[in-house]
Amino acid sequence: MALARETFIREFLKLFFSSLFLYPIVGLCSPVVESSVHPLTLQTAVALAMRDNPGIAQIQARSDSIATIPSQVGALPDPIFSFNALNLPTDTFTVNQEPMTQMQFGVQQAIPFPGKLELKEEASTFSAKAAEKNVDEAQLILVQNVKAYWWQIYYLDRAIEIIERNQELFRQFVQIAGTKYEIGEGLQQDVLLAQVELSKLLDKQIELTGIRKKLGARLNKLLNKQANEAIALPAQVDPMLPDILPESKLYEKALNSRPLLNLQQFKIDSAKSRLELARLEYFPDFKVGAFYGFRSGENPPFVGGDRADFLTLKFSMNLPVFTVRKQDKAVAQRSGELQAQRYSLQDTINEVKSQISQAVAGYQQAKEQSELFKGGIIPQARQTVDSMLSGYQVNKVDFLNLVRSQITLLNYESQYWKSLATANQALARLVAAVGEEDVHE
Repeated sequence: MALARETFIREFLKLFFSSLFLYPIVGLCSPVVESSVHPLTLQTAVALAMRDNPGIAQIQARSDSIATIPSQVGALPDPIFSFNALNLPTDTFTVNQEPMTQMQFGVQQAIPFPGKLELKEEASTFSAKAAEKNVDEAQLILVQNVKAYWWQIYYLDRAIEIIERNQELFRQFVQIAGTKYEIGEGLQQDVLLAQVELSKLLDKQIELTGIRKKLGARLNKLLNKQANEAIALPAQVDPMLPDILPESKLYEKALNSRPLLNLQQFKIDSAKSRLELARLEYFPDFKVGAFYGFRSGENPPFVGGDRADFLTLKFSMNLPVFTVRKQDKAVAQRSGELQAQRYSLQDTINEVKSQISQAVAGYQQAKEQSELFKGGIIPQARQTVDSMLSGYQVNKVDFLNLVRSQITLLNYESQYWKSLATANQALARLVAAVGEEDVHE
């Protein structure tokens, strides 16, 4: 009876592990996630974020408002219409008593020194272009964040799937170890160790599930969805990781394509225009006006006739005489602002190059790791488990080492998906740092 039971256990182990080896191979190539929620592809997530993200809409609205400023500052000041009652006699307040009494209407117009309005409009135009580039930069960062969260969730789905397979495996291990212990072929500690490993997997599943919910809420925020809305990712992705351009080529592309650098250049152009405007403040502005005064009453008898109306023409200008305290200081201010923007551009260029180099290093590392796991470590770990299974069937390998080898295999599978997700996240950072999608060879 005992011999038959032992034979049954060994046959069960053989079938169990044979089917188990086939499952990770399939799972590594095309993991399956069963969900009633429509799968959210990476392209769809990016499109939804670009269309619905309120943060981008807010920045776009600000850019649109700034675009209306140039025409305002480039227009002449509004003319001033005036009405004056001049020289009214205070004893009667009649308009025909005194010859100099008149009811006057007039218009005045302020005229800035030639070139000032053009420079104001030019400076504001560059600021508006900078605001447009700020929208492009915000979109790049948004897409990078969406891709990062999407790939992190994808990895968590794979990790949770692997843990669930582990749980099923260790439930079988507990059953097998218990059966062998009952017939005197195993140890009680094998049962206890299998139960501990199962509990550890349950704890890990709880941890990863909680992290996934948090990341799902963050991704939903970027997509302008309810924070608790369910997210299901596709069952398959393209695991191929492309080769990327050399860093020097990526630097060149970034100098032309990165909106943040274009934004800084527009700020420099705006600062140049404001400096030129400050230099023009040494010259006066003008004001011209024309006034027509109506008079009532008649001239003295020796002159005769009605009193003639008066026409008054005015011309005035300010006198920039406090140049040391005003104009000189304004020029110094604008010169400092221009220099600050130039330093800011150089600092931004250095930061962009650093971002590119870091993204390239992270991508290459994760790419090599994923290839190593898929092509080397995982097949080797699978062979190790196969070998230990054969040894266990003939009592040459203890139960604990068999369990640990299987855990190692499934952990390597999890690390493969993590390295694949990390590589794609680094690629997303690289695209954002360069400012365009074409970073491949």
